[in-house]
Amino acid sequence: MAPRNDDAPTWRALEAEVRTRLADVAGDEAAAEARWIVLEASGASAAELATDADGPVGALAHHRVIAMLERRLEGVPLQYVLGSWQFRGLDLMVDPRVLIPRPETEVVVQVAIDALVARGARVGRTDPWAAGLTEYAVADLGTGSGAIALALAAELPDAAVWATDVSADALVVARANLAAIGSAATRVRMLEGDWFAALPDALRGELRLIVSNPPYVTDAELPGLAPEVRDHEPHSALVSGPTGLECVEHLVAGAPEWLEPTGVLVVELAPHQRDAALAAARAAGFTAEVRPDLTGRDRVLVA
Repeated sequence: MAPRNDDAPTWRALEAEVRTRLADVAGDEAAAEARWIVLEASGASAAELATDADGPVGALAHHRVIAMLERRLEGVPLQYVLGSWQFRGLDLMVDPRVLIPRPETEVVVQVAIDALVARGARVGRTDPWAAGLTEYAVADLGTGSGAIALALAAELPDAAVWATDVSADALVVARANLAAIGSAATRVRMLEGDWFAALPDALRGELRLIVSNPPYVTDAELPGLAPEVRDHEPHSALVSGPTGLECVEHLVAGAPEWLEPTGVLVVELAPHQRDAALAAARAAGFTAEVRPDLTGRDRVLVA
């Protein structure tokens, strides 16, 4: 414990101050966000901070708290303020070069894993420092932070994972996140390019899974998005075009050429796009359905 400095606030008092100041931007989440900021600045675990709640805050830690608080008060999303976020147990670096991983996309990963298990895949987080031989290939197109690709690699010990993105900046973040999965990273390949064009020709007809969280916001919808999303997250990863279905339809049309005969396509979409996405999938020869997210809204195309 640091020596007592009577002029320094305690962790408890500082967290209360942050919580109060966040009320206008974070609303009901102010308490949770204050705790995240204080934990990040302290470098301590929640248990450690609880035991030292009435201890003094050092000058450097206090500066970090105030700096993060000021960014959050400017409307910067908490995840970018912290510089990292959790996704299916992985601690991933995030910044404005990539979308923030969301619970809806965790559902996409689970749907993809369930589809592979139904096809005989082995699942489970094995020894993170013991890489296994690969038995099949999967592709995450438009990987962004790498969240989907890395979660699949971590949870599917026999999968070779190909992750692509047209954004070189996004791939810098995704490659930095490889460290989150230990030696499973040896089964991940990251390639720059536009959708299927980034994949090697040898994968045609060989992929057991194609998964994607593509842009699906329309040009007209962008101005109405929450300011934290509209003003800070990369528009290229959000906006598809006039209909919002351009990227979804491209993925659906191209997937049959790349999937093995029993392969599966899993794509995140907006709830109101359900019928159009199903029609596109069926036109491409798929038997398709749409699964719900955690709130019960139509979210995941499975074909």
